[in-house]
Amino acid sequence: MDVASPQFGQLKSALKTAWMAGDFGEIAKFTSKEAEAFVGRLRIRPGLRVLDVACGTGNTAIPAARAGAQVVGVDIAPNSLEQARRRAAGEKLAVQFEEGDAEALAYPDSAFDIVITMFGAMFAPRPDRVAAEFLRVSKPGGTIAMANWTPEGFVGKSLRMTAQLVPPPSGIPAPVLWGDEKIVRERFAIGVSELNAERRALRFQYPFPPEKVVEFYREYFGPTKMAFSRLDESGQNQLTAEMQSLWREHNLSSDGTTEVDAEYLEVKAVRA
Repeated sequence: MDVASPQFGQLKSALKTAWMAGDFGEIAKFTSKEAEAFVGRLRIRPGLRVLDVACGTGNTAIPAARAGAQVVGVDIAPNSLEQARRRAAGEKLAVQFEEGDAEALAYPDSAFDIVITMFGAMFAPRPDRVAAEFLRVSKPGGTIAMANWTPEGFVGKSLRMTAQLVPPPSGIPAPVLWGDEKIVRERFAIGVSELNAERRALRFQYPFPPEKVVEFYREYFGPTKMAFSRLDESGQNQLTAEMQSLWREHNLSSDGTTEVDAEYLEVKAVRA
């Protein structure tokens, strides 16, 4: 898709609308523990400059700031940024949250010691631009750290299932390709001196059964909310049934709650 075309502008606008729908803060509460662990493995030292791309409501930016870093968080969704600001203010943390685009970061070259993204920048439609921008704003010797859902994992299956009923725009690479180590190495083939990738699992834990989990996502997770809005009643019923089946199939709990392991690829690259 030509980036100068009206269609591409409409795509970017639709992505922003999707991530602003619902209430991402409710979703983020259930991944905050893993976000803290992800940031903890970066061994952030006081004074480092950290950029959190597609920061959402602050799940990774806030623990980075707690570690003493100078943190900037950027996201396309203003309502998520407002929640992030309130969270940071509640902890008296001076985090700079700004609206922006992972494909066109408004920061100088070599501005940050660490660039991080967790389940965020992988959804930008032009992965080549994301990789280029991450490299551009990273200092030589700096770290690029990503957490990306894998194609084979639970979230990858869920995204694939939804895409069958609500097809994404043609020509846009699947977001979960960022969870394929081979493709990540290709995208960072030039510009990094070292790249390590490790598969990890985030355990979703909800205090209600799979059927309620589906209702929860339909109400609060913007992309799911928007997917349902594009379907007629029959399509909505089919998507509901398929989502419930997927959550039931992977549920590790038998006490009326829901526990599902979702695989992601943790990437750490060193800027050359």
